[in-house]
Formats: sequence, C-alpha cells, structure tokens
Amino acid sequence: MQKFAFIIHPIDAKRDVARSYPIAKYLPERVVEEFIKHKFPITVAEVSGVKSLTGEELQGWLIACPLTPRQLISLPPDFVLKRLEQCGMIAQELGAGILGLGAFTAIVGDGGITLAQRLPGIAITTGNSYTVATAIQGAKKAAALMGHQLEQSQVAVVGATGSIGRTCAEVLAREAASIVLVGRDETRLNRIAADLRDISCGDVLVSTSVPEGLKNADVVITVTSAVDAVIQPSDIKIGAVVCDVSRPRDVSTRVVKERNDVLVIEGGIVQVPGNMVCKKPGRDEQFSFGFPPGTAYACMSETMMLALDARYENFTLGKEVTVAQVDETERLAAKHGFQLSGFRSFEKEVSEDTITRVHSNACKKQELSPLVGEEKVRI
Repeated sequence: MQKFAFIIHPIDAKRDVARSYPIAKYLPERVVEEFIKHKFPITVAEVSGVKSLTGEELQGWLIACPLTPRQLISLPPDFVLKRLEQCGMIAQELGAGILGLGAFTAIVGDGGITLAQRLPGIAITTGNSYTVATAIQGAKKAAALMGHQLEQSQVAVVGATGSIGRTCAEVLAREAASIVLVGRDETRLNRIAADLRDISCGDVLVSTSVPEGLKNADVVITVTSAVDAVIQPSDIKIGAVVCDVSRPRDVSTRVVKERNDVLVIEGGIVQVPGNMVCKKPGRDEQFSFGFPPGTAYACMSETMMLALDARYENFTLGKEVTVAQVDETERLAAKHGFQLSGFRSFEKEVSEDTITRVHSNACKKQELSPLVGEEKVRI
C-alpha cells in the first residue's frame, strides 16, 4: 500500500478554528490568529479507501498547519518554513512517501524548494500541475455549456504572472480567439505576452486593471494569491464563465448574489477513484472539506496519484509549472481513475438546471442591452 500526506490550513481564522475551539467565533480575528500562531501542526484526518484503476491502494493523512493565509504571507519566512518543516516531519514519522502542499502553503516562499531541501527523506509537490489541468478542463466544459466556443471567445487569466496563471494562459492561448493577461506587474505581463504571441492563434493583450481586463472576456480563469476578493459583480461580462481556482476565493460572494447571468465555478475539484474516507484520528467522525464524498482538491489529487504510481519524487516545485508537467498529471489521472467532478460554486453543487437558468438569464439581459452601432454592450 502506498502512502501520502497533505498539508491543510485554516482559510478563515474564526470559522475554521472554531471547529476545534468554539470560543474562537466570539473573538476578534487578530486574537484568534495570535492564539493559533503558538500552536504546532497536528494530524487532523486519516485517509483511506482510495483505490486506483490499477488495483493499487492508498493510505494517507491530512496534517494541519495552524496558520491563516494572512499569517503565511506576513509572518517571518523562517517561522513559516519551520511550521511547514514540522508538518513534513510528522508526515515522515507516519511513513508517507510524498507530501502535498495545500492552498497557501504551496505559494509561500519559494514554492516548496527550500522545504524539499530540509526534508530529503520525503518527496514534495505543490499540486499546481494538476490544478492547471483541471482548471482548464473545467473552464472549457463550463464555457461550452454556456454557449462559448474557445476559438470564438476572449479568455482572461487573472493572476497571469503567477506559476499557475502563466501556464493556463500558455495552454489557452493556443485555442482562444484572444487572450487577456491580467496582473499587477505590467513589465512581467508584457514579457509573458511576448512569449505567448509566438504560439497564440489570436491577439494577446495585457491589463493591470481587473475591470478593464474582464470587460470583454467570455471565459475567465482567476488564480491570484490575493487574500481578499479581486473580482466584483460589476467586473464581469454578461454570460461569462468564471473559473476560480484560488483559495481564498478571488471572486466576491456578492457576484453570486447580484449576478444571476454569470456562471462561477470552482476549479480543481476532482472525483477520487475508489471510496475515499477521511476520518479524524482514532474516531469514527468524518473530516470534511465541504465537498461531496469522494472528491478532493486537484492539488491533493496530484499528491495521491503520484503516490499511487510510486512516484516518490519532487514533482511540482518552485514558481513555474510547465505544460509537460500538466500533460503528465493528465496521463496519471487517466491511468489511476481521477477525473473532473461536477461543478461547484461557493460550497454548493452547480446543477444542470442552474446552468440552464444562468444561460437563460444571460440571453435575456443581452437582448435588453442597448445597441451601440451594431454591437450590444454590457449593462
């Protein structure tokens, strides 16, 4: 039986910490963060029931690093790295051959490179390669359901200067009618755009403004490392599909409340082969991500598929993700039985009826939009 471990951490200090310490929901967020800063990593769940199409089985553990996204970014790097190293030491003691970095633990510092050097006895992966693969798969499938064909659509990638964003842009530029790279660093955006123009089949544009970059985009993939939402209701074109890969989310909760004409999905939700069960150590109580049974983040799925393949090697590390790595995770996913799950948005399932309703609302709003010349504009 192959073995893996995966690091998780609280996204919302008060909500997530309150699951273990109920008093946290009554305290200021800064007080909760100061409290958990002095806590050490612990094993919060045991994973069983994962079974590859090849017949190989898997055992794993979820290890909690008690730091929020804000802490992971703002605390001294050595302090954060020490906490991650402690997670890795727990994983090694449990017998895991590979350790996956979940959510913000994958982007702090140098993307796992130094951690891998400090933990030579266990392989490390950020999971970003399969995250890219599933984000693109999900965005394309959702776009088709909303009536968008990539070769006739403008695609925007928010966070295009990041490792996941750049690779998403590189893959999508080969199919999209045009692509907009959105980020804060114009110099880096222009450098990436210059590289993409050699392989793209359409225009490659750049924007340092989210509203400007999204105003004509039919399909949006957002993959920033921002702590707060960067996409607001007024930013999105009628009928657009937005695939939000980031945790915490890039898309404001206001979007789903105020825009019934756009489809927001979460990237990277994967159906795991077998009958995966996550239980709290020594108890029958289930541990839940808030996903349907048997599903997981793409980054965790990458860790599991590498373990099932006995690929105990540092796989996706650093700030870069190559197209070759994305292709390899897709091959491993097919071999072992991982596949894109049904769509979810803000912790809820997105049904076919919901997509039909959103598409209908978009069509109605487009018909009501005022005409400028011969083109309809957003309202």
